[in-house]
Amino acid sequence: MSAPRTPIHWPDPAREAAFQDWLRPLCTVHGLDVASLAPASADASFRRYFRLSGATRSLIVMDAPPPQEDVRPFIEVAQRLHGAGLHAPRVLAADIAQGFLLLDDLGCEPYLQALQTGTPARADALMRDAIGALVQWQARGRSDALAPYDESLLRREMDLFPQWCVGREHGLTWTAQQQATWEQVSATLVASALAQPTVAVHRDWMPRNLMVTEPNPGVLDFQDAVCGPVTYDIASLLRDAFISWDEEREIDWAARWWQQARSSGLFGDHPMGADFGECWRALEWMGMQRHLKVLGIFCRLKHRDGKPHYSSDLPRFFGYVARVAVRYRELKPLIGLIEPMAGPLTATGYTLR
Repeated sequence: MSAPRTPIHWPDPAREAAFQDWLRPLCTVHGLDVASLAPASADASFRRYFRLSGATRSLIVMDAPPPQEDVRPFIEVAQRLHGAGLHAPRVLAADIAQGFLLLDDLGCEPYLQALQTGTPARADALMRDAIGALVQWQARGRSDALAPYDESLLRREMDLFPQWCVGREHGLTWTAQQQATWEQVSATLVASALAQPTVAVHRDWMPRNLMVTEPNPGVLDFQDAVCGPVTYDIASLLRDAFISWDEEREIDWAARWWQQARSSGLFGDHPMGADFGECWRALEWMGMQRHLKVLGIFCRLKHRDGKPHYSSDLPRFFGYVARVAVRYRELKPLIGLIEPMAGPLTATGYTLR
């Protein structure tokens, strides 16, 4: 006997009716059973995903309610990914005004699950596939017309940290000196990011958004793509929100990415193309910007959006921030800012414990 399906809750009956009216004829066209509709996944946004099954295949339905969501960037970036030869879901039908999409189903095995449960050898194979696909996206993905990952966006993202993590989550108010320290470190990280070569940036190239597929990997959650720093996506992959690696493996994978990126001409005449050490520093500083942003986002998800489970991963990101900050004179002042929230941090070799 099959397990009962999880009921689908619709806060707005009118939207549910519009969804059913849109979906019913598509089920006929694609040979799907409308009664098979079941939750597939959800993410940190307002989007929801459902799976529909038929005799020979299954498809995914995205529910992205306006005005909180806009499906047009998803459709556009999907086309760019396909043009670069990557495995992303095709958009089979769309109601842009209502925020409904019918998509290919890339299966039920996320990278995150495979990495958490698989052997070290399988993890290495999966990460190599992810790195190869990333370089392909960076080398072939058209970055024209993508929004720039400019100073304004970088700073807005980083400002989520003092607003939501420092102020809202921990109830702290910085002194004028602490605020000045923050401004100085922020300026350093932004300048480093803006000095890098630019490519098409997925902006969330992490195991939770990659699927184990054939060809591998399948790529999801790409609607926020921008044109920005070349190290952003590899930093996202190596310093993930939900799984961590020892530094030896991080460096090995980063070096493989660097070699492939250099062979693909992604660095141009930038010094990081000739010196892996320079590239590693830029990657770590880019990762720092992302870690601080994510600390703010996870706290905002808890306090504004009613999703408290994200805050359980705050210690992982405080660990990332501390591990990098202790290595670089320019970033060490961050230690004093995060210790009131993360507790005492003692330098031990390359890491903080």
